[in-house]
Amino acid sequence: MKHSRQILIVDDNKEILDLISQFLIDDDYHVLTASNSREMKKIMSESQIHLVLLGLRLPDDDGLTLCRKIRTNSNIPIIILTAKCDEIDRVIGLEMGADDCVSKPFGSRELLARIKAVIRRTYDFSSPENTYEKPNFYNFDTWKIDTSKRELISKDNVITPLSTGEFTLLIAFVERPQRVLSRDQLLIIARGRSSVIFDRSIDTQVSRLRRKIEIDPKKPKIVKTVWGGGYIFTPDVIKE
Repeated sequence: MKHSRQILIVDDNKEILDLISQFLIDDDYHVLTASNSREMKKIMSESQIHLVLLGLRLPDDDGLTLCRKIRTNSNIPIIILTAKCDEIDRVIGLEMGADDCVSKPFGSRELLARIKAVIRRTYDFSSPENTYEKPNFYNFDTWKIDTSKRELISKDNVITPLSTGEFTLLIAFVERPQRVLSRDQLLIIARGRSSVIFDRSIDTQVSRLRRKIEIDPKKPKIVKTVWGGGYIFTPDVIKE
């Protein structure tokens, strides 16, 4: 069965490009490759890309900077490929808008699982094959979420862009309002069971989300921290 998903791999290492391309093709993905940012931008302007695997060391640009640039214009999911993917790298990557981080060398099964998890949580919730039909809109506080367009809209009809991770986390909250959710619960709900558990990633995503939905992110009223427990989404939510 064809996935009908097109993946762009960006890395300056031809061996890495060939290796990843081959096992993705074997798993029925469509694959495009780029060895620098110029090629990446050209491909993204000409093709419909569903996910980007992005190396950090490129000859003409920095991968984290590219990640941030992609995120300012698009919600395409991004998985960072790096030789060192400790907690600091993950946090920085998430701050720049990445959805996951995989360290080199990696196993093909692990990378495939990460790719499928990111694609599933990015696209499948709006699939007509999904037996659970999501509402078209969620309303809370002064905000509205358009689930079909994946947009956050203010009461003045101003659209605030959300990364895939921010959008998925916000959906996890609005579907479970006024409930204390632990970090592990949020990771399982929002990032998929195949992702590695690391608490700081949820803290980072919550911080980014607060900067977009709270009047004062330092004194949050919508997403509150429950010390020793996790987080709670406080507003009432109305579905349309």
